[in-house]
Amino acid sequence: MRNLLLTGLSLLLLCGCTIGPDYVRPETEPPPAWQVDYESAAAAADVAWWERFEDPALNSLIDTALRENLDLLTAAARVDQFLGAFDTTRSEFFPQIAASAGALRQQDTETGPAPIPKNPYSYYQGVLSASWEIDVWGRIRRATEAARAEVLASEEDRRAVILSLVTNVANSYITLRGLDRQLEIARETEQAYAETLRLFNLRHDYGTVSQVEVSQIESQYEVAAQEIPRFEALVRQQENLLSFLLGRNPGPIPRGRTIDELAVPAIPADLPSTLLERRPDIVQAEQTLVAANARIGVARSLYFPRIALTGLYGTASSDFDDLFHGPSEIWSLSGDALAPIFTFGAISGQVKQAEAVQKQALFQYQQTILAALSEVEDALIGTTKGREQLASQQRQVKALGDYARLARLQYEAGTTDYLKVLDADRSLFSGELAAVQTQTDVFVSLVNVYKAMGGGWVDEADLRTAAAEAEASPAKGTP
Repeated sequence: MRNLLLTGLSLLLLCGCTIGPDYVRPETEPPPAWQVDYESAAAAADVAWWERFEDPALNSLIDTALRENLDLLTAAARVDQFLGAFDTTRSEFFPQIAASAGALRQQDTETGPAPIPKNPYSYYQGVLSASWEIDVWGRIRRATEAARAEVLASEEDRRAVILSLVTNVANSYITLRGLDRQLEIARETEQAYAETLRLFNLRHDYGTVSQVEVSQIESQYEVAAQEIPRFEALVRQQENLLSFLLGRNPGPIPRGRTIDELAVPAIPADLPSTLLERRPDIVQAEQTLVAANARIGVARSLYFPRIALTGLYGTASSDFDDLFHGPSEIWSLSGDALAPIFTFGAISGQVKQAEAVQKQALFQYQQTILAALSEVEDALIGTTKGREQLASQQRQVKALGDYARLARLQYEAGTTDYLKVLDADRSLFSGELAAVQTQTDVFVSLVNVYKAMGGGWVDEADLRTAAAEAEASPAKGTP
């Protein structure tokens, strides 16, 4: 007994050994120019920013997408998949207990060397068995570490889907409102040109204008008219895209404020790089690296013996009445050790594979950080420079409006020809469409700033998703 206790203590001490490298977060160089007040930037990143556009229709669309988007539902199911894999891996820490029962009726030969006293005969058995692998080298611990990291990575993947979903819905809605405004401008311009064409046809009938001027105006009218079906098609396609994001069949999308009425959320001029550590894609990439690092230990543990204990206890009898009493007890206890000797590169190949996967995960983690920094920079530049461009275009539209008005007055006074009016109207039409497009791009860049920050607003969206799921699920006990 003493030797058995000493052996058990030795095994427990050996269980403290864990093969493979411990995870250490790689160092990264944050850009020092981004070091601004963290609290103000974090506060801006933690709010449900889409509500700051003050458009109830946009808020409703995002709430619907968080409830019904199929990509998000798929990501949630993927988390459950990895949770199941984690439970399976962690279960190897504990003895695996099973029960079995059997009944046999058999006829044996009576001409064999050993006569059968009772033939045919019955055999009944009930057994409890247990097996337990002792995690001497830390194989199970490393595998559990990897499985836990994969669960966290899948959860961050779900959060990344939330991040992309909310920003895509917001950007798609803003783009839709921009297209609505451009379609409105095209229709208003087409109607104005149609009225001008009608008047010039009357003047031509009375001989006060030439056919050349009528043809010029007709050409200008067709330029505006052909823009209407183009924008109508773009509006329908954008509605279909939003319907897809909402997890619905193609159909009309409810509108709220016009693009000119949307409020402009405030954002910090710069962002601290430490804020990016909360981005789901960065956290996911790091957890994938953690899992790959742990898999190296799992592969290296294959070089060492696997030690397992196996036990069995039960009862067996050829007479069912004697199965649970009398001398029918059976039991066994055994220990096994399986050690590789010659594998001809099978284990070393797995180690190399695990190390290569870890290097890939490391490079991908570094690449994800670089991409995040680039996205923040691009979004900030797009917002800042886009606002400057929009302000200039709005001044240009005002100047073009004055130009068109004055050119028309000069034509009516007979001091210029109609070509000048046509040029002014054409420039004004193009300038108005371009200004709306830039206005749309500025809003999209603003949304992309919040997407690049990641931040606590993903938690806010996640809470809304959980609340919607709880509301949709039937109450316990409801028939």
